[in-house]
Amino acid sequence: MTAVENAEAAGPGHPQAAATDQAQDKWDPRTVQDKWLARWESMDLFRASDDPADTRPRTYVLDMFPYPSGDLHMGHAEAYAVADAMARYYFLRGHNVLHPIGWDAFGLPAENAAIRGNSHPADWTYRNIETQAASFRRYATSFDWSRRLHTCDAEYYRWTQWLFLRLYERGLAYRGEGHVNWCPKDQTVLANEQVVAGKCERCGTEVVRRVLTQWYFRITDYADRLLADMGDLEGKWPDRVLLMQRNWIGRSEGAEVRFEIEDFDEPVTVFTTRPDTLYGATFFVVAADSPLAARLCLPERRADFEQYLDQVRKLSDIERQSAERPKTGVFLGRHAINPVNGERIPVWAADYVLPDYGTGAIMAVPAHDQRDLDFARVFDLPVRVVVQTDLPDPAQTGEATPGDGVLVNSGPLDGMTKGEAIASITDILAGKGLGRAAVSYRLRDWLVSRQRFWGAPIPIVYCDACGEVPVPDEQLPVLLPDLRGADLAPKGTSPLAAASDWVDTTCPKCAGPARRDTDTMDTFVDSSWYFLRYCSPGFEHGPFDVDAVRRWCPIDLYVGGVEHAILHLLYSRFFTKVLHDMGMVDFTEPFTRLVNQGQVINQGKAMSKSLGNGVDLGKQLAAHGVDAIRLTMLFASPPEDDIDWADVRPEASVKFLGRVVRVVAEAGAAPPAAGAALVAGAAGGGDIALRRVTHRTIDEVTRLIEAARLNVAVARLMELTTAARRTIDSGAGAADPAVREAAETLAILLSPFAPYTAEECWELLGKEPSVAAASWPVPDPALLVEDQVTCVVQVSGKVRDRLEVAPDISEDELRALALAAPGVERALAGRGVSKVIVRAPKLVSIVPD
Repeated sequence: MTAVENAEAAGPGHPQAAATDQAQDKWDPRTVQDKWLARWESMDLFRASDDPADTRPRTYVLDMFPYPSGDLHMGHAEAYAVADAMARYYFLRGHNVLHPIGWDAFGLPAENAAIRGNSHPADWTYRNIETQAASFRRYATSFDWSRRLHTCDAEYYRWTQWLFLRLYERGLAYRGEGHVNWCPKDQTVLANEQVVAGKCERCGTEVVRRVLTQWYFRITDYADRLLADMGDLEGKWPDRVLLMQRNWIGRSEGAEVRFEIEDFDEPVTVFTTRPDTLYGATFFVVAADSPLAARLCLPERRADFEQYLDQVRKLSDIERQSAERPKTGVFLGRHAINPVNGERIPVWAADYVLPDYGTGAIMAVPAHDQRDLDFARVFDLPVRVVVQTDLPDPAQTGEATPGDGVLVNSGPLDGMTKGEAIASITDILAGKGLGRAAVSYRLRDWLVSRQRFWGAPIPIVYCDACGEVPVPDEQLPVLLPDLRGADLAPKGTSPLAAASDWVDTTCPKCAGPARRDTDTMDTFVDSSWYFLRYCSPGFEHGPFDVDAVRRWCPIDLYVGGVEHAILHLLYSRFFTKVLHDMGMVDFTEPFTRLVNQGQVINQGKAMSKSLGNGVDLGKQLAAHGVDAIRLTMLFASPPEDDIDWADVRPEASVKFLGRVVRVVAEAGAAPPAAGAALVAGAAGGGDIALRRVTHRTIDEVTRLIEAARLNVAVARLMELTTAARRTIDSGAGAADPAVREAAETLAILLSPFAPYTAEECWELLGKEPSVAAASWPVPDPALLVEDQVTCVVQVSGKVRDRLEVAPDISEDELRALALAAPGVERALAGRGVSKVIVRAPKLVSIVPD
């Protein structure tokens, strides 16, 4: 009987018969989704075990949790397919896997939706969470749903507030006045990291600068550790993420130099990475919007300064630092004294110096800094070369010479190299009390205050008698009041400020009248520790069970987008180091390994409504099925590369899955005695060529998944499917034990990528569900050794023949075989041979006379 006849004999209701019938026509992976989804729900397959007696290796796989802005989109489909494939692989390897899910649920979109709908932000948030949760289940994600969390739940943000207070106690949370980024549309402060190209990352509005009193986390205290510990992440995190963080922290070594200001009661200190060029400083620049500029400005220059300041306040930092923008400024009427030569140099206010860089003031060396030179040329200020190079005079060319060279016009530094001069001038300044070696950072303290409602309230009250008072732990959480609709509209202050019944409270220290802080925390505070809460989501005595975190953390594999490189990832690293210093965790880096996924684009561009190139995930799933979309995402490219949906075909994935089902169905329908003679990984008979392909596939797919090369792993499964089909059709038939072995291997190895189809295949093979609980096959080393390899033979660089030879063939033997090959004899056409290059066993290159 043929495999089809065996299936027909089993009866039309038998799964083998149904699947074989469908495979003969056209496999549709959508037809089995409801069946298996219901059965998986009842099995609770992916619950992680906290039993200390469980000796399985623990593996923590985590996706960056989603924001509930609506249903899942194409980007989610890629990101969660990558992490899910990896998690399922470790399940199959016999690991105790923690793969949880939750929602980053506070944030501005919910608040804006509530204003539009005259409702509470929670209504929109929880409705979208439930929509996404249902979609995640349909997408066959292997989550441990028992650990689900939402950062907007009071039982979660209670501990966000608790952590704020611990930072406050350690001096790492403080309130201070400073220049902040302000979004005029959203009416809230933005962290530096949330300003992209001078615009609000949320709404795209041009950001302006304001001076406000806000809450900050002192992340700069950890700058050196954040840099140094990246050494432990080399080779485990993408290089570009590490580079982005290093650049954002921006550590610079140099010197602090004190400049006396004429008729001013205190010196001004500047930081410079090139103290060797001090003799070339011909003017002094202060950020126009810094408090120092206002203090330095003489009365007769005040009107010009105020007019200029109004212009500067309209500019974004990006605009101010643009090299293309013409330089502007105003003379403040004072002079500074160059500490190395006593020269009087004019003090200017300008927009190209930022108030929060260093001290907000710089010494300008126009010969060797392009921005300083551009400014000097506009205002006809002197240019003095102090580093001699082979380049022409910058005063003539308009091109600064910032590189290395020999010092000139620099008194005791003349003739020195850059390195020698920096060391010498730093020592000279230190000896005279005029400066010292110093380190500066681009990184600024993390601004965490937000003037919005839908976030964790800051647990501080203000008392006229006691001042700033932290809310006691036993009074946490500080719950949000019930504000809705128009009460949430931006008014320049937090909506909480208008909730007088909520604002007015009692001082925890003296029991007198007090006022609550009316700002909420940046939502990145919520996401800086959520991965720790998953280890014990119901824990009531702290943010997490310390022992549970020690069992599970650090996270073994973290998957998410590169757009979080200098926001979430940097902040999470900071929080982890603080918690380590508090003795709450025993590691200093939260994520051992990081995998970034690329974007899903369309027609070469990011998907957008305005471009009309959006692709609806729901429609794609309805048209092709979950497995086809998952497989297409994973096969299209390495995880870190973008996927252009215009260049892929989910239909091809459906066809491949159909080929797998047909092979499995025929193997499963083969006579039991023949089909059961061999299982994956066991010794036995059967087609030896197919067995070799099967075991090489097991070996390669194992290594490829470990390396996150998921697209190549899928390609290997396609090759195994083709080899199995060839064996069936070549005469050995589906009853060959090697076919059964290949079919079982396909079902297991396919399950991380296409779980519905793999589960159906497992049933067709007569196995009890679930394939997710099967054991990952182990390759037989003997079957990995090749009996023969193909040797390419070239004549004058062109392939003229191919030889099947033993892997251990000697060079002499291979040379003789190559020279005797028919294709070589035809190519030589009687000519002699001047040289033979042998690279046994795979290449022979012949050079004729």
